[in-house]
Amino acid sequence: MGAVSSVAPTASTMPPTTPQQRPPSGPMPLFGLSTPGPFFGNKIRAFWNLQILGWLGWLGLRGVSGLANGQAWSFLVQPIVSAIAGFSLTLILAVCYRTLINRRPIVMWGISLGLAAVATALWAFIDAWVAQILNPASETGFTSLLLGAVYIDASSIAAWSALYFAINYFLQLEEQNDRVLRLEAQAASAQLAMLRYQLNPHFLFNTLNSISTLVLLKQSEPANAMLSRLSAFLRYTLANEPTAQVTLAQEIETLKLYLDIEKMRFEERLRPHFAIDPAVARARLPSLLLQPLIENAIKYAVTPQEEGADITISAQLAGQNVRITVSDTGSGLPAGGTDPTTGFATESTGVGLANIRDRLAQAFGDQHRFDAQPGADGGFTVIVEFPFQPDGQMTIGTERT
Repeated sequence: MGAVSSVAPTASTMPPTTPQQRPPSGPMPLFGLSTPGPFFGNKIRAFWNLQILGWLGWLGLRGVSGLANGQAWSFLVQPIVSAIAGFSLTLILAVCYRTLINRRPIVMWGISLGLAAVATALWAFIDAWVAQILNPASETGFTSLLLGAVYIDASSIAAWSALYFAINYFLQLEEQNDRVLRLEAQAASAQLAMLRYQLNPHFLFNTLNSISTLVLLKQSEPANAMLSRLSAFLRYTLANEPTAQVTLAQEIETLKLYLDIEKMRFEERLRPHFAIDPAVARARLPSLLLQPLIENAIKYAVTPQEEGADITISAQLAGQNVRITVSDTGSGLPAGGTDPTTGFATESTGVGLANIRDRLAQAFGDQHRFDAQPGADGGFTVIVEFPFQPDGQMTIGTERT
């Protein structure tokens, strides 16, 4: 017997559909046997499938039971009429239940029990009346027929109603879970976007400050060149959504654009080196994840030293993970420049490192590693590890964009 509302679902009651779950827009088979997707993807179709199959099953049980007890084939007329009456009455109940299901429990259950009692009485009356017409010679009175029909029909109505409410409450629970998951995903995307937007002003401030200095010194050609490279860097980075993930090869190209801008400031004092294993070039990671590490290395290794420093960016496989190492040959962090609880710098570099930790946690959950420590031969080293997921595979923690 059917147990899902026949009323068209609204936006607030329909469960969210994913690309794998969205029901087809064209004509659908009656019982959906050849239609892919979840059974309750279309609630109207699911209701009619259950309603028709349920009452056909009910009729089959009544008919087989009667024939097995020696009844003539003409006996089938009575259960057929009874099945049609029950089918029609439960359609009316479905509409009434649908309007009551979100009311206060005392109102819903009180009115629902009353409607079920009325439907049972009407159905029993039809059954008794049909039985009396088909068997006019029977000695059984109408009252006895009515009481016998009440027992059978009340059981059927109670079973149908229980199944209806059980399935609809289950669907409501699933919708609430889907809504919570969707809100959590939106919150995660919003947080990733916030973290990404936190990077751009930090970088832009330093770059524009350098351009302003060049303009004040009347060095127009270097200023124009830096502006051109800045525009190229921004075009490249703004082409990606803030929550998007990029391949490691794309991230390295972005770093090279950034370093081209910084080399306008530091010239030969800034000496970048790349050692990227081609095997990890297609690994995915949050966009602009490594840029704050390079910015910190420039600030704390290149800027304080007259001879500048070397900055090395390497990436290779470490088991099932990608290991990225950013190291410099600077003098290391100044005394008192670290947080004793984290080991990270407490000035502006702390913003960048904390940002990276948060973005890694958002993208990979607890399946990542982030270590920042003084280098063995001086300088500073940051090691980042995360699962190796080539371009084209789903990412951990956040949905692919």
